Amino acid sequence: MSTGRWRTAGSALVRVIVVWAVSTLTMMVLAGILPDFRLKSAGGDSITRVALTAAWGAGAFGLLSALVWPLVVRAFLLVPALVLGLLVFFLNGSLLLIALSLIPSGRGAAQPETAVVVAAAMSAVASATSTALAVRDDNAYRRRLSRLADRRRRRRGDEDRGPETPGTVFLQLDGVGHDVLCHAVGAGLMPTVADWLEHSHRLTPWRTDWSSQTGASQLGILHGCTFDVPAFRWYEKETGELMVSNRPASAVELQRRAVERTGDGGLLTVDGASRGNLFSGGADQLALVLSMAARRGRRNRSRAGYFAYFSDPANAVRTALSFVAEVGRELGQSTRARLRGDAPRVRRGGLYPFIRAFATVVERDVVVAAVIGDMLAGRTAVYADLVAYDEVAHHSGPRGRDAQKVLERLDRSIALLAKVAEHAPRAYRIVLLSDHGQSPGETFLGAYGLTLKDLVRAGCGLPVPRSAGRTKSGAEARDAVRVALHRPVPGNGEAGPASDPIVLASGNLGLVSFPDTEGRLSREEIDRRHPALLRTLAGHPGIGFLLVRSEEHGALVIGGAGTDSVHEVPLAELEDGKGPLTGFAPGAADAVRRTDTFPHTADIMVNSMYDPVTGEVHAFEEQIGSHGGLGGEQAHPFLLSPRELSAPVADGGQLVGAEQVHHVLRRWLRECLGPQVPVSAATQIPRSESEADGPFPVEGAALRDKSA
Repeated sequence: MSTGRWRTAGSALVRVIVVWAVSTLTMMVLAGILPDFRLKSAGGDSITRVALTAAWGAGAFGLLSALVWPLVVRAFLLVPALVLGLLVFFLNGSLLLIALSLIPSGRGAAQPETAVVVAAAMSAVASATSTALAVRDDNAYRRRLSRLADRRRRRRGDEDRGPETPGTVFLQLDGVGHDVLCHAVGAGLMPTVADWLEHSHRLTPWRTDWSSQTGASQLGILHGCTFDVPAFRWYEKETGELMVSNRPASAVELQRRAVERTGDGGLLTVDGASRGNLFSGGADQLALVLSMAARRGRRNRSRAGYFAYFSDPANAVRTALSFVAEVGRELGQSTRARLRGDAPRVRRGGLYPFIRAFATVVERDVVVAAVIGDMLAGRTAVYADLVAYDEVAHHSGPRGRDAQKVLERLDRSIALLAKVAEHAPRAYRIVLLSDHGQSPGETFLGAYGLTLKDLVRAGCGLPVPRSAGRTKSGAEARDAVRVALHRPVPGNGEAGPASDPIVLASGNLGLVSFPDTEGRLSREEIDRRHPALLRTLAGHPGIGFLLVRSEEHGALVIGGAGTDSVHEVPLAELEDGKGPLTGFAPGAADAVRRTDTFPHTADIMVNSMYDPVTGEVHAFEEQIGSHGGLGGEQAHPFLLSPRELSAPVADGGQLVGAEQVHHVLRRWLRECLGPQVPVSAATQIPRSESEADGPFPVEGAALRDKSA
């Protein structure tokens, strides 16, 4: 017998012993509580004798349940479901009475009605204990799924593999860049993906727009439109609203705009399911989908959300224990990082351990279970997002040890889905993809001692916190203002301009808007209002380049390009790798040009510096792994597809933008099933309806405002 079999047998034996011990303790507790249930003779027994009696009774009950119960259930298969449901309790109680009768010396006894209660309690405790011990036993989980698939096929009268055409599962590994995936495969962290690359799948990199984040990428992938999504969060002057991609009201509006612009319901309009996404993709089956969190009717309510998942006690125990373990893992990892003096580093206290556990355990378990249900139900197209890596990499770094551990666990989830596909009623093609990558680097605050908002306020002559004013960067900004205005910078308590700028951050992309003006403020008007602002920003060592609109020259890109001089280049003349874009990868100029056409591009678009040698950027948020702008691996996600599907692009071609990825995925669906159905008036989300209903509540729990 191999070592693996010995280990499996040993694990099974340990589980049996532990379940037996817990059942014994449960029986003793119940005997002390219930007056009609006893485990000792009339004259009384010692606690040791009572324990031995309970152990005997628990063992006999467990053995009878394992041997007799399957036969009893099979014998009653023809009994109507309602009657069988009532008989279950009495049958279980009968087994307990038989077990008690087997105890020597007649020390065990219970009234029939009490036996029903005791049997139910012991069965529940034994099931929960067994499930908790098997929390990592994927083989047991797979066997259970196989039985479930067989039952579903029998209920449907479909004993064969089902439809001849294969279904497609699109599994998004949020934030996993192309290079990170290659490194993980080479390091042996993702053996399932490695095996696919060697035998069945092809790997294709693709490039995001300037806005390298889930809001833009997933909207483009699912709905074929990234137009007018300049960042993860932005300010819209005409309505005075702050749009944030992962807020329910914003997600609803973004999806409505995309449907209106394309005239199409999305990638998943034909027998589709959307799981854990920001947008629905036109799917009917939904779970944890932000833009469709409020169900439109009984028919469209997902059965695979939080309630459906946790209504199974086995799932609840499995996920709860993993949640607690993940919180402990994060506390241990963050403590070790502090002791090692890892740098760069951000704070990981407060609620973060619980937020991380939600993303890496609860969200993963619910989404994977939902996808499994979709596959066993034989759905045509499924798109699911697993956010675990992205959440951890923000705080631990995209190539940190903690993030690598998450990649290992994601690979196990992928392997589980691949195994489930073997038991599904139809063949499935599994496509892995990501929406963006992440770029490492110290935060802007950590590197320079002030935030982007502080720098903008200093450049506008507005008060800044004393801590920011004392830093080198803060002092430089104030000096620039003093030179430009020929007067002291307003200090604490001195009034500034009537309207303060709104400064927003999306990773290493910053947006500056002046809310008291209509449309984009011109470069000339900015200079008239704040003569030092653009010079302060463009000359800062942490800033790569700016995009502004000029009355005379049209759009301008301004940047220091790592030198003491500031370059100003009309957008029409902007070239990759030159001037303000020195060091940035090819495609940066086209990405900037496209963003300039958006109606809601900010007055000043700010991209942080990028070091092409180290690949580092400076996030304007507290993240040492970030995405949202240009620079490094954040703009280079991947597409891993089965080789039987057509190549995403022709040899030598490039896959650019989420909209192009959308067309590739649609082509693959057409290769199997014919063209997707265009959206009808009934599937669109009218603006009046979304405004009347207000923000939709999120099913199960609020989702965190994550920059993803």
